[in-house]
Amino acid sequence: MIFQLIVGSCVAGINIVIHAVLTVATIRAARASSSTSHPWRHLIGVMTATVLILMAAHTLEVVVWSAAYSVIGVATDGADLVYFAFVNYTTLGYGDITPVARWRLIGPITAMNGVLLFGWSTAVIFEVLRKALAQHASLASS
Repeated sequence: MIFQLIVGSCVAGINIVIHAVLTVATIRAARASSSTSHPWRHLIGVMTATVLILMAAHTLEVVVWSAAYSVIGVATDGADLVYFAFVNYTTLGYGDITPVARWRLIGPITAMNGVLLFGWSTAVIFEVLRKALAQHASLASS
């Protein structure tokens, strides 16, 4: 059990670093962009870019989990590990692929990581929206 927690924590830590890097890049890009001629088009562009970058981050994080699954032998031979990682990460939990007994905690650890990073992404999306709306309001009043 301890080994599962250590491995899961290491993979989760890698994903947290990935998420932090891409979150900072997203925020920096959103702050650097501005438009005075078409504020609503700008807002749509900023929000679309923000969500797409964060979706790419989550997809990369799922790939990291699936690579870890492959290295440690989480599922039986022939299992689709990217699919399995996506199901765990998103907490979808179909149950059509299950981990081998010695790795049964890795799914819940993956799910916990996904839930936390989705929450983080939601906060980033809201903050980018809030800042972009405030920027448009200040431009409109000047």
